[in-house]
Amino acid sequence: MRRQLLLTFAAWVVVAVILRATVAAPQHCPAISPARALDSARLAAAWIAANQHPDGSYVYEYDRRENRDLVGYNVVRHAGVTMSLYQFAAAGEGAVLPAADRGLHWMERNLYRHADWAALRDPADGSIRLGATALMLAGLLHRRIATGDPAYDALMRELARGMLALQLPDGAFLNRWDPAALRPDPSERSKYATGEAFWALTLMHRIFPGEGWDAAARRTARYLAEERDRTEGLPFPPWADQWAAYGFGEMAAWGPLDDSEVRYLESLAARFGLLTRVESARDESAISRFLRGRQARAAGLATWGEGLAGIHRVLLAEPRLARLQPAVEARLACVAGMLAARQVSPDEAVSAPATERAAGAWFSQNITRMDDQQHALSALLLASLILSGKDQP
Repeated sequence: MRRQLLLTFAAWVVVAVILRATVAAPQHCPAISPARALDSARLAAAWIAANQHPDGSYVYEYDRRENRDLVGYNVVRHAGVTMSLYQFAAAGEGAVLPAADRGLHWMERNLYRHADWAALRDPADGSIRLGATALMLAGLLHRRIATGDPAYDALMRELARGMLALQLPDGAFLNRWDPAALRPDPSERSKYATGEAFWALTLMHRIFPGEGWDAAARRTARYLAEERDRTEGLPFPPWADQWAAYGFGEMAAWGPLDDSEVRYLESLAARFGLLTRVESARDESAISRFLRGRQARAAGLATWGEGLAGIHRVLLAEPRLARLQPAVEARLACVAGMLAARQVSPDEAVSAPATERAAGAWFSQNITRMDDQQHALSALLLASLILSGKDQP
C-alpha cells in the first residue's frame, strides 16, 4: 500500500513538472503603455512605406542573414498590407495615405471585371480569390472612413458584388472564381477568406446602410457561429479567425446577437486567450524551444491581438459578454507588449546589413515578411486605442 501511494505521488509530481514546463509555464508579458504601442505601430508603418517599390508593391520577404530579398509575391497579402495602412489612417495617422494609395493603384491595375462586379486578380497567375477582393474592399472602406472621399464608392460596390458572386445560400463562401468557366470553383474554400469577406460586408453596411449588405453579412455570421468549423473540418475549433472577430465587432452595433453567436464569440475569446497565454511562456532559449516550441512569428501573434480587439468591440455592446472585458484587455496588452519587445528598434537596426529592411520589422529565423508588419501594425494600433479608452476606427 505504501509503495502504491509513493508511486501515485511520484506520478503526480511528474505530471505537475510537465505542466509547469509547458501549458502552465510562467507568463512573461512585457509592460506596454498606449503610447509605446502606438510608437511601435508607427515603426511598422514606416517599414512598410520604406519597403515599397515604385509600382506600389512591397518587399515581400527579406532574409536578414543573407541580406537579400526573397522571390515571390502574394496578392492577398498585398491587399492586407494596404488595408492596414488605411486602417492606420482611419485612426488619425494620415501620413501613411500616400503609401496606401500607391498600394491601391497597384490593385486598380490588376482588377478583373465580369457582369456588374469586380475582383482583384493575381497578376502572376491570373487567379481570382475571395480574400484578395475582400481585403482590397476593407482597405477602401477604411480609406473612406479616413478621408470622406467618395471617389471609390462605385468600385467598392462592384467589389462587394464580386464577393457575393462567391457566396452560397447558407452564408458560406467559395474561394475562387474560374475565369475560363465563368463560374465559382465549387471545390475550393478558404479558412481565412470567409471571415475576410464577412468583415468587408459589415463595413459596407456601416458606410452604405440600407443597401442590403447587412443581410448577406448576417447569413455568414450564422454560418461562422454554427457551421463553419464542422463543415470545413477545421482543427481545434473554434478556428482562431481574427477576421470573424472584426466582423462581429461591427455587427454588435446593429443590435443583440443570437445566442449561438454569443457562444461562438465566448469560445473564440478563450481560444485567443489560450494562444496568448502559451506564447507568453516561450522565449528563445534552447530548453523553451524544446518544451514549448519556437516563438510565433509576428504575423501569427498579432492576429490574436486583432481578434481580441474585435471581440472587445462586441463585449462593449453585448451585456452577455461584458464580464470578459478585464481578461480580454489583459491578453491584448500581453500581445502588444510581446510585439513591441520583439520589434527591431531603430538603434538595433543601425548594425544591420540594410537598416531600412530591419528598422521596425519582426524577424523569425532571420526572415521577415510583409504581413509580419501588417498584422503587427493593426494589433498595436488597436491595442493603443483600447488601452487608452478610445474608439476603434
